[in-house]
Amino acid sequence: MHFKTADLCDVYSEQLKIAEPIFHDYGGRTGFAGQLRTVKAREDNSRVREALEEAGEGRVLVVDGDGSRRCAMLGDRLAELAHRNGWSGVIVFGCIRDAAEIGYIDIGVKALATHPRKSDKRGEGERDVPVEFAGIRFTPGHYVYADRDGIVVATAELSLSDGE
Repeated sequence: MHFKTADLCDVYSEQLKIAEPIFHDYGGRTGFAGQLRTVKAREDNSRVREALEEAGEGRVLVVDGDGSRRCAMLGDRLAELAHRNGWSGVIVFGCIRDAAEIGYIDIGVKALATHPRKSDKRGEGERDVPVEFAGIRFTPGHYVYADRDGIVVATAELSLSDGE
């Protein structure tokens, strides 16, 4: 899949929501896109694992960790699980860990920062609910496109040939 978010903005500017530039790239793939699914949980990645254990089918998991910088919501084992199960990428409004290892996995990963502490495992959180951060709303079923220039969201899949 070849696209540039800058080109998508040029063609589809009225149809896109553009996230504030607060994320860093950590995955082995910097450009990724797909229909989005969500997890909303603070400092508990139980629901993240639950989602990534399912077939990704090229989707992107958007994790609202409430912006917490007290622990990691994704590590190398979950990133590898996501890759094996066909997820295109993971966007974390929070932290990840094992950044060096994640950089070798062919999956897109964006997060606020890194933190060495793992999250709690209490089984808390919600799945597939709208979440809001970085100035936009991420709604399950919408489409997210991410690369080094940023993250954009559309209500429907975009024709990437028009954005090239």
